[in-house]
Amino acid sequence: MSLSTTNAPGNTFEPSATKEQREGIREFLSHFLPLEWESLTEGPDAKIEWKAEAVRAEAKLDGGKAAEVVLTRYSGATGEGTTVIDNMSYFAAPRNDGFNILPVEIVAYRRGPKPAPFEFRGTSGWTITVDMNSKDVIAAR
Repeated sequence: MSLSTTNAPGNTFEPSATKEQREGIREFLSHFLPLEWESLTEGPDAKIEWKAEAVRAEAKLDGGKAAEVVLTRYSGATGEGTTVIDNMSYFAAPRNDGFNILPVEIVAYRRGPKPAPFEFRGTSGWTITVDMNSKDVIAAR
């Protein structure tokens, strides 16, 4: 599969990220998303804020001016916990904690040339924690 990120969100780094950290993220992404990319873009550095709690997950790029995601917990039919889809892979990560499905308050990307900027409300989103290390990369070769 060949993909291009033209007019799509690209990588953005926290301004405090060191050269080594940036290279590490690029290297991780090349294994986590093992596709043939026609091009990859990197946007300007911007402050990255995020927090994930039991009932709410929020992420903002440049204070929400560039991008924003807010998810809130739906307690489900039983009133207990978040809906989780387990035993499903996510790109090349060999392990994850499951897809925690949450209603979307807002998902917005506000930076970039048209038609890239978008905003959605009332859809579904997810949080997930992936587990991937250098031994997984060696084993995949």
